[in-house]
Amino acid sequence: MNERTYQRKCYPDRLPRILEHRSQVDYKTLMNTLQIFSDRYPFVGITYMGTSVLGRGIPMVTMGAARGKCRSVLYVGTHHGMEHITSAVLLRFINDYCEAVDSVGRVYGVSIDNLFRCRTVHVIPQLNVDGADLQINGADGCILRDRLIAMNGGEDFSRWQANARGVDLNHNYDAGFAEYKKLEEELGIDGGCATRFSGEAPESEPETASLAALLRYSDEIRGVLTLHTQGEEIYASSGGEQLRGMGAAARLMSSMTGYRLAEPEGCAAYGGLTDWCIRKLRLPSFTLECGKGENPLPYEQLDDIYSKMRELLFSFPLLV
Repeated sequence: MNERTYQRKCYPDRLPRILEHRSQVDYKTLMNTLQIFSDRYPFVGITYMGTSVLGRGIPMVTMGAARGKCRSVLYVGTHHGMEHITSAVLLRFINDYCEAVDSVGRVYGVSIDNLFRCRTVHVIPQLNVDGADLQINGADGCILRDRLIAMNGGEDFSRWQANARGVDLNHNYDAGFAEYKKLEEELGIDGGCATRFSGEAPESEPETASLAALLRYSDEIRGVLTLHTQGEEIYASSGGEQLRGMGAAARLMSSMTGYRLAEPEGCAAYGGLTDWCIRKLRLPSFTLECGKGENPLPYEQLDDIYSKMRELLFSFPLLV
């Protein structure tokens, strides 16, 4: 963590004292960064939402003075191993938010004092901690190395999306799960692999089961943003179904980010967190497909992605 900016004076369009992630966010980098946040900002709560297949804790950051007592939102990054740049986006936001609490009155017209006092923001920067680590570092040293290499078809994990059991986490929710199983058959997918296998049953994986339990039993969470890559699109419905108020919120989000509103197609239309939140919990949920290009996106895109997402990340708690 050598790359820090120590500029104390803050402007709405400038990032103060932000930890710059110019290397990929594997589990070690994630935990080191969160330790810096914990040391630097006493008002930040860091807990473990659950554990991964390999027993790693999945950290969740909570910000807001009245956490647990007021409306809250949840941001989730890195369902897919190749999409760990979304972890860097959310770490940038956490750092930016905390610095704003210390030194800024308003950001994009949002009163930071009011946001801190009246809303809680939960952030899970990296849900698929095992998958991201595999994509970045490979399987050497992993207790499941041989099985992972067999599922992957080789030692090159640069295209790995799944968790350490070969399950694609964003197809592991109970939303169109049975329909997706038929697509798996057509695609010739019959077990764990690098991508698109939905698992033996909804919430079969510890990562998704923990997140689903958090959302299922929370009385405060009123909206969810899930960050994926790529395409600069916003998904704000499930099979055409949209909850009251989501359309207006989505149009505003599109205006803030420059992303276009779209409907997921093909495999992407089944088993995802956004679909499950809308269908099963009646909870407003949106998918943001960040950046452009081919996964994994290069970290040279981080500044551009964050600059387009920043207003939304600060404003979303007041939209729901």
